[in-house]
Amino acid sequence: MRQVFLVLALSTIALLAPPPAHAKRLDRGEVITLLKRVQDAQHAAGDRSLGFVIFAKRRDGQNTTTEGVAYQRTESQRLVMLFTKPKTERGKGYIRYNKNLWFYDARLGKWERRTERARIAGSDANREDFDFPRYSEEYNGSHVRDVRLGRFHTHLIELHAKPKAVVAYVKVRIWIDSKSKMILKRQDFGTSGKLIRTLFKPSWKKYYSASKKANVWWPETVRIYDELIKGNYTVVKFTRSSFKRLPANLFTKAWLESKSR
Repeated sequence: MRQVFLVLALSTIALLAPPPAHAKRLDRGEVITLLKRVQDAQHAAGDRSLGFVIFAKRRDGQNTTTEGVAYQRTESQRLVMLFTKPKTERGKGYIRYNKNLWFYDARLGKWERRTERARIAGSDANREDFDFPRYSEEYNGSHVRDVRLGRFHTHLIELHAKPKAVVAYVKVRIWIDSKSKMILKRQDFGTSGKLIRTLFKPSWKKYYSASKKANVWWPETVRIYDELIKGNYTVVKFTRSSFKRLPANLFTKAWLESKSR
């Protein structure tokens, strides 16, 4: 297992230098191809278990750390998230299927439907940060320009949600490294056009998926900054990954309920 570190100094990231000379503007077809390549690098073509730690820094000092496991199934687009620590959060979790997101409160034994923007464990992260990306299916993309992000040459792509897409944000901007095709930066916007979140993905790890018979890439760390409440930010660290086939009943409400008994 080999790691590739794309180390970005945050102070440098904010300084977008002029685009490289003679940078070619990507047409619509090239943007679609690029988005599919970004997706394919992260898709496992099967099941996946992903350990995570969420550290949420709050401006008022009410910081939290939550640990858990995310289970993904590519073909049915299902996601289950189970919190394991701290004790007060153990047994709680989320399940997404048929494009609906549900939260289970183990203390109350109650399910609540949540929006795609739901803050996972009260942090700045949402469901999309733990799931396989589907940019080409959910968004129409256009190439804004090529820019420098620190020492990296990137394609700045602007995405607008398709009419029937179920997404957290209708407008997204992503900075894709022109060499590795990894997303280094992302910005999420509300319907009014206001910037909601800024994300940095400074390091990626490569895994081998037997079901895919190819490598799969996943960010090692995601830094998420709340642009509405300055001083609030979240760091998500992915601690382990497995591509073993998971039992079908794991992707059900009954399974998640059973973990709190």
